[in-house]
Amino acid sequence: MNKPSGAPVNEEACFRILRAIDIIGVRWTGPILLAGARGARRFKEYRAMVEGISDPQLTLRLKQLQARGLIDRTVVPSTPVQITYSLTRDAEELISALQPLSRWSERHLPPGDV
Repeated sequence: MNKPSGAPVNEEACFRILRAIDIIGVRWTGPILLAGARGARRFKEYRAMVEGISDPQLTLRLKQLQARGLIDRTVVPSTPVQITYSLTRDAEELISALQPLSRWSERHLPPGDV
């Protein structure tokens, strides 16, 4: 088991971690990012993959994630217009950073524990 290094706490690093938690802690962020990890998707595909999300909630979260630089929105000029959403490199890096947390939660948190 790894022990904390004993290094002094860097206050700025703590603030950055809190800002990251603010992003990933918003409802629907995790499921949306995981759906996007499987490739570019259209709105209706996200809605089908993220169980329980409403159209307005999905629209809002996609816009917020796009503003944060985690989702790219691509408009394909066709009839009808096609819009796809895909993860940015930052989002892919975020998912990679969250994988150890996911493994920890599988080991230490019972299913359904909120």
